Amino acid sequence: MSIEQAASFLAISILMSLGAIALVIGAVAINNIIHRYWKSFGWNFFPIYVGKEPMTFQEPKLDDVKK
Repeated sequence: MSIEQAASFLAISILMSLGAIALVIGAVAINNIIHRYWKSFGWNFFPIYVGKEPMTFQEPKLDDVKK
């Protein structure tokens, strides 16, 4: 690999990474601007957990225990 090819590869990799970072920052900025006016569709990707109460591991009270 010649010096010119190595320099080109380094410059392209730096510019590509800066471009990717700029795209991510732009997407986050747009998301933050639109978030205030966005209404959720109410989609749920985990329907198993909808409406269920979280499990608690507590000892029963003395009043609840049958004698």
